[in-house]
Amino acid sequence: MRKEDLMTVYESIGQLRDQGIKMKDIADRLDMPPSVLSAIYSTVLPAYLDNLSRQEEDAALENALSLVNNVSKKRLLSSLPDMLRQLQNYCSPVSEITLPIEKALAEGVRLTVAEIGNYTGVYQSYSLSSSSDALKMEPYLIIPSPDGHSVRVGRLSAYRTLQWGTGIINNHQNFYVTFSETAPPQLNLVTLYLQLPFREHPGMLRGLYLALDYNRNPIARRIVLVKQSEAVAAEDFANLKSGIIAKDQLTPEQEVYYQYTCQPGDYIKMCTVPTPHLDASDLAREKKMLEL
Repeated sequence: MRKEDLMTVYESIGQLRDQGIKMKDIADRLDMPPSVLSAIYSTVLPAYLDNLSRQEEDAALENALSLVNNVSKKRLLSSLPDMLRQLQNYCSPVSEITLPIEKALAEGVRLTVAEIGNYTGVYQSYSLSSSSDALKMEPYLIIPSPDGHSVRVGRLSAYRTLQWGTGIINNHQNFYVTFSETAPPQLNLVTLYLQLPFREHPGMLRGLYLALDYNRNPIARRIVLVKQSEAVAAEDFANLKSGIIAKDQLTPEQEVYYQYTCQPGDYIKMCTVPTPHLDASDLAREKKMLEL
């Protein structure tokens, strides 16, 4: 089993290198010094595989390790399970993609990492409340992921729940953000379609916000994200202000956002139509029900 595992590590690193991924980036993913990973890949594993034709496994590995001074047998074998797991996750986006949309998403994630620096920071969002004619205020945080391979988007909901998702920039013009309002295993997706202005470090983003209302009916609304700062610590982000603002409590600035996001033409709602069979006549009934 150890022989197969070491061969898998060698082949996986080789596959990533063939894709143009730098050894430093692979080492960061494995939480390993680049010099150690380079010694394992360039010296230890090739020598080990060559020694196997003449020696037993233990002797082959020990002789291969004797060629370097920064990798021990104990360290290599103890880190092997985690290396296999991380390399499998690292390689799978390339090897398991079968649908065109999966390939497009993987490429979109890669390109987004290069562009997201123009939009990172803390934003205060404004949109229509699902429960009343009021302005909903929720902070968003846009940052690169810790490993630098994707983008993280956090939202502090009006009810003080912190949710994390991701985002993809498309054609330098649109930023798609998605996350779940509920914890696993439930999945209640929220999706933002944001239009990106043609300027560096914009102070405002705007777009459409698609989610479910309290009865699990789809609702689409305008949303505005107003930039507050370039960065914030995670614990400080969780303490930012969020909530529902009644119309008579709006500041002059918030009144502008209310007028933009909370008017009749700024949202589309749906409702459940009580009918034994849904046909064209029920479509008109639904609209009348929504007017009540």
